[in-house]
Amino acid sequence: MTESEDAGALVGELESQSTLQPKSLVAVGVLTFLLIFSFFSLALGAEKEAEMVASESESTDEWRAFSVVAPVDTGINVYHDHFRTNETYPDWLLDELGVNKICDLTFNGSWQERYEADRASCWDSLNASDIVYFPGTKIIGTSPDANSDILILDDPNDGHGSAVTGAVIDANPDAVIFFVEGFSTEAVLAAANQPLVDIISTSFGAPGSVPISGIESGTEVAVVEKGKMHAGAADNSPSPAIQDSTAGPPWSIGIAGYAEEGDDQKEIMSGSYPDISADWTQYLPNHDDIDGYHETSGTSFATPRTAGILSYVLQSLRYEFNDAGSGASTDTRQGMLVNGSDFDGNPVLISNADVREALNRSAWYPDLGWDPTSGTMPISPVAPCTQTGWGFVNLSNIEPMIAHLNQTEQLPDRPGDVVACMNANQDLREAYWNAYPSTPNSGMLSMIGAEGVERRIKQS
Repeated sequence: MTESEDAGALVGELESQSTLQPKSLVAVGVLTFLLIFSFFSLALGAEKEAEMVASESESTDEWRAFSVVAPVDTGINVYHDHFRTNETYPDWLLDELGVNKICDLTFNGSWQERYEADRASCWDSLNASDIVYFPGTKIIGTSPDANSDILILDDPNDGHGSAVTGAVIDANPDAVIFFVEGFSTEAVLAAANQPLVDIISTSFGAPGSVPISGIESGTEVAVVEKGKMHAGAADNSPSPAIQDSTAGPPWSIGIAGYAEEGDDQKEIMSGSYPDISADWTQYLPNHDDIDGYHETSGTSFATPRTAGILSYVLQSLRYEFNDAGSGASTDTRQGMLVNGSDFDGNPVLISNADVREALNRSAWYPDLGWDPTSGTMPISPVAPCTQTGWGFVNLSNIEPMIAHLNQTEQLPDRPGDVVACMNANQDLREAYWNAYPSTPNSGMLSMIGAEGVERRIKQS
């Protein structure tokens, strides 16, 4: 029983007496006053506590651990279910990503009906300087080149960017997407200059990996100056990746393809001597409906899948080590992709180079299981690195990478012949890209790699 209940009971007992003496009357008065005072105290205390909770709620910037991936591509279907979320991004996140426009989308009806409903309020009003948040989705988008019919949104004849971004989300469903529409150095720099972006993914370049300039000056800024990671697609041909302006620069992670869930061997039509190889064929969202998918192939999709894997690793480590930020700002994060602390308060710093080392150590060469009818190439037991770099990477690499980076279980050293082969790869790339001058990007040469045969599939 509380003090107020005790006082109430005593008052009741005194009032029940037939005759009250003066001292009893005084006691009743005192107890009545104490009872009323206690009620006011409880009410004021509760109100004060509520104010404190509200004040704390308003002042906190806490949000979940997160990672920001920037696909640079044709455009994105913001209406597709694949990119929907019940989360609302906090205002501080939008501010730090430079958002200056919010488009509240229509989520009823067909793709065409939704687009028509939003034309006046959104699509017809966008320009190159806009950075747009689409509530109800995982997407913040911009179109700095401003050379498409509908800025940011995948145009009716496109589709590449929606599939690319779908591959990121498949690997890390919680990734924050900073989508950049464009095929230029300027488009890459739009992502590079965003402090919160962790990883830039590009899946375009000169056909055949011909040795011409492309976006390497932009990716160099992103990685060398800004501390971010860049995943670049090797060509959809057997051409060496070393001279490819997207996959070849030594600061980039050049990605070829292999037949995951097939015979696990290298795809013939995929660049050679890259950094790693990832899933060549995937089921990815359509660009012109709200729930359809298609099967498509190419390094274009192996690359963002890898970006999503890296994003997942960073997000997990940030959660573990109380890191509430993202990016690798030299001003606020010491140039580190993870800048947190362990349970004892000791600093935990993880850089681009640390993550790349874990990626390389975690890659693997498959056992021989080649199917001659599959269209793949068996991995040679002699110098397999010349075919597929450090090896294959898929979702199974995530946990070993995290364990290596949080130092709970170190990944083993790679065999000496593999290390020597990939050191030679790095030497060749450094020599080539230090000697080869970068020239202004020509949009005519920035072409999307062939997607391969597509089979459109409706989601059941």
